[in-house]
Amino acid sequence: MSERRDDMVQAMTAQAAGKDGFIAALDQSGGSTPKALKLYGVEEGAWSDEAGMYDLIHQMRTRIIKSPAFTGDKVMGAILFEQTMDRDVDGTPTAQYLWEKRGVVPFLKVDKGLADEKDGVKLMKPMPELDALLERAVAHGVFGTKMRSVIDAANPAGIAAVVAQQFEVGNQILGHGLVPIIEPEVTISIADKAEAEDILLAEIQKNLDKVPAGKQIMLKLTLPTKANLYKPLIDDPRVMRVVALSGGYSRDDANAMLAQNDGMIASFSRALTEGLSAKQSDAEFDAMLGSAIDSIFEASRKA
Repeated sequence: MSERRDDMVQAMTAQAAGKDGFIAALDQSGGSTPKALKLYGVEEGAWSDEAGMYDLIHQMRTRIIKSPAFTGDKVMGAILFEQTMDRDVDGTPTAQYLWEKRGVVPFLKVDKGLADEKDGVKLMKPMPELDALLERAVAHGVFGTKMRSVIDAANPAGIAAVVAQQFEVGNQILGHGLVPIIEPEVTISIADKAEAEDILLAEIQKNLDKVPAGKQIMLKLTLPTKANLYKPLIDDPRVMRVVALSGGYSRDDANAMLAQNDGMIASFSRALTEGLSAKQSDAEFDAMLGSAIDSIFEASRKA
């Protein structure tokens, strides 16, 4: 590791581990991009091919990142999609721009989507190119990664498989000097959500023993039905931070739930961009984004 990278990682670690704020999830990928653009007021007919679609989503993300409200004062970190990492903002690579111009710690979404459901869960698809992607992430100045699985039922075997896979890949990521955000999302609409979360907590606690000595991971978890369920994870020295995903809750509901969970901070996607529109003037856009950032920051700080 170069001395410059070492100093940068040290500064990013201090911010990721201890600074007030939240993580903005700007990592919609191929499957979720049309939906994200539609919510932003850009209909599907606005692009002719996939490249055009990614151009439009990059314009949206660039507008967010460059907004006066989007700084490390309240936005502790941001999760990028691979194509966003590979692109520039005003001629500067995106991850570098985030850290050097905005004071925001860059993370990268590394999973390749979900496998078919089995035992009430969706595991991550295989990632044969992961090592190469992680090397590129390090070269781009990325601090950590994020990868998502989905839990659709309180099935002990399925949840155990999800957590085991997450920690196995997490150790591969740690080997590259990056901090993995492990995200086993519990679907908010399932009838046995609270039971699934109890099983998930126990499985995560078991698997924390696999984290190498002196290393830390982060966890991204659905806002729990029982407030403070994940406090033991927040207090565990092997866990740098526990962040919450909004999972389809409105911003107001997500903020209210988050504020009841001590030590948990937000990592919202839809709840962050709710109300933003391509048709807004820059002043309107910045005011709407600033209001969203303020509310999520306050909910994260209360927690």
